[in-house]
Amino acid sequence: MKKQGYHHGNLRQALIDAALALITEKGPTGFTLSEAAKGAGVTPAAVYRHFEGREDIIAAAALQGYALFTDLLDHAYNNGQPSALAAFSATGRAYLAFARRYPGYYIAMFESGISVNRTPEIAHAAARARGVLETAASALAARIPQDKRPPARLFSAHVMALSHGVVELFARNSPGTNHPFDPEDLLESGIGIYLRGLGLIPTDC
Repeated sequence: MKKQGYHHGNLRQALIDAALALITEKGPTGFTLSEAAKGAGVTPAAVYRHFEGREDIIAAAALQGYALFTDLLDHAYNNGQPSALAAFSATGRAYLAFARRYPGYYIAMFESGISVNRTPEIAHAAARARGVLETAASALAARIPQDKRPPARLFSAHVMALSHGVVELFARNSPGTNHPFDPEDLLESGIGIYLRGLGLIPTDC
């Protein structure tokens, strides 16, 4: 008798969903293909109809994650306009919100060891996400005299690194972490300090 998993119509997506749950619970290297198959309600052999191994499932999850990440960043940026500062700040908050709401995707994208260059599709999806951040940075940096203006790619990379650090150290319940800071407040104040250094926010604000 065939298992129920064969009848749900989209085995590939069911396996990705099962892997995402396992990634969230056990980390990217803490589960087996058999566990993913069990979560999808199919036999382990059925996994190989769509994926060659665990890394392929994680890569597929990362690809979906980047697409969702881009949509959230784009939504945050567009809703933050017409103020360039508000739009830029919104993308930073969206980064943190994504990590909290979709930990499986976040881990697959940034903590699994899967390179963005593993496939052209992942590279393109990751570039689209970076593109939203660079657009936000470029619009804000336009207020800086051209000879003192940082490249948009560098500007956005700094804020992305800050956002990632807040996620890793303060928003993911890291073992042994004990701090009095709210991650959102920490990220906002960090971005504020950075922008003051560029002269984009008055020092008395």
